[in-house]
Amino acid sequence: MADLRQIPDSGRELTPFRYIDLVTASFVAVLMLSNVASTKIVQVGPLAFDGGTLLFPLSYLFGDILTEVYGYRRSRRVIWIGFFWIAISAVTLMTVDALPSAPGYDLGESFHLILGQTPRIILGSLAGFWAGEFANSSILAKLKVAMQGRHLWVRTISSTVVGQAIDTTVFLLVAFAGVLPNEVLLVVLVSNYVLKVGVEVLCTPFTYWAVSRLKRAEGVDVYDTDTDFNPFAWSQVRNTREA
Repeated sequence: MADLRQIPDSGRELTPFRYIDLVTASFVAVLMLSNVASTKIVQVGPLAFDGGTLLFPLSYLFGDILTEVYGYRRSRRVIWIGFFWIAISAVTLMTVDALPSAPGYDLGESFHLILGQTPRIILGSLAGFWAGEFANSSILAKLKVAMQGRHLWVRTISSTVVGQAIDTTVFLLVAFAGVLPNEVLLVVLVSNYVLKVGVEVLCTPFTYWAVSRLKRAEGVDVYDTDTDFNPFAWSQVRNTREA
């Protein structure tokens, strides 16, 4: 990585990146699919967890890649994009569930029993995702500056340990408190957390590969040395590559 310019995220002019749209689309797709899959609690050996856990950890993987390569400010925008589309999906499913079924359509009750629960699950996901992702992204960005870009694995795992703890706890309490017995909820919480952090650890080689390839392809290595970490600081994001 010695040939990359290590630059603070202060920026000069708007120049599109080549792959940030692909990472953003993948990030949002993972969120949408995992929220629907979360309507089912599954049992695999001793572990009980919601179905979204199979895919949702990838959102943190993409979040780590976004922050490490493009910086916190761009990651913040992508997090808000994901937040917006989760909310849109909740409104859509609530509207469809409330509309009367057409004559001859006999699956209205099945739709209500399964996807009719989705708005509460998505509300929990919105709260957990918002708090967890911003914690994950800000910790990763600050550790990058503190560690001068070294020890990526320490930064990704440390930020995930904190972010997933916040995300998982908030999500399950909002989505399933009062629906699942407390003892089942505790088992699901522990199982979800262990699986999510475990996926991050197992995917560390892929994270290294993706970060290295993207940094070289984009020609950038962003350091958030002068960044406002307020999640609501919606400022214009500029590309920071030198000419």
